[in-house]
Amino acid sequence: MPETDEAALPSLADDHALLIDAVREAGADVMRHYRERRFDAWDKGDASPVTDADIAANVILRKRLTKGRRARYGWLSEESAEDPTRQAADRVWIVDPIDGTRAFIDRRAEFTVCAALIERGQAVASVIYNPLTDELFEAVAGGGARCNGTPLRHSGRSDLSGCRMLGASYMFKHPGWPKPWPDMAISYRNSTSYRMALVAAGAQDAALALLPKADWDVAPGTLLLEEAGAQASDHLGGNYQFNQPTPWQPALVCAAPDLHHQLLARLDHLPADLKELAT
Repeated sequence: MPETDEAALPSLADDHALLIDAVREAGADVMRHYRERRFDAWDKGDASPVTDADIAANVILRKRLTKGRRARYGWLSEESAEDPTRQAADRVWIVDPIDGTRAFIDRRAEFTVCAALIERGQAVASVIYNPLTDELFEAVAGGGARCNGTPLRHSGRSDLSGCRMLGASYMFKHPGWPKPWPDMAISYRNSTSYRMALVAAGAQDAALALLPKADWDVAPGTLLLEEAGAQASDHLGGNYQFNQPTPWQPALVCAAPDLHHQLLARLDHLPADLKELAT
């Protein structure tokens, strides 16, 4: 009997192991650029920078992740041209070769190499690697989340007052909120994925970003959070569906379950399309 298409796919465990190895390899090359300080940087035209290191990491990841039977996998990367055939693929790699390029340029330990494997719109394996601190966060659907082998669990924080919040401090001070935000320990990390990983690890309690996020920004961290028992959604509580024709999500809200519920209660007056607030 001939193999079915599904049976011909590599196992999820094999894909997960490959993903870890590929991200580590890309991270090592990013660190080579970082140490040698030999890279060009330019603006992509959307006020976001890119460097030679981003492009080189993208090449490494694509070469490693799309060989052999995985050549049929879809590909979506911040540093690759859009390929609409990804929408018909059974499995899709979603990649950010350097998340937090500005931090990389400024030599701050807030950049990561990130990737996720998507099936039917959901992440089933993911890796977020900070090559400067050597923190490797990884998760597989139903198999838990870890950092350098240590299992992750959210902080369990249930009180917004005094919580450790990752976000832009000016956002919380805006006069347009129906009621003021309580005092919180607010800080920031340039890499969105790193913020999500820190919440999954319980090192931070929540992260909030009220602007659109690309799939490559949030897909790796979403699985990590879910496997650590936390939650990630848009600002109205909508779950993410990845690898859609327009691969963007409206916003990011992530936290332990009780805190996530409190955050959504403070955001439910906002429009579904946050771009309306700027008009």
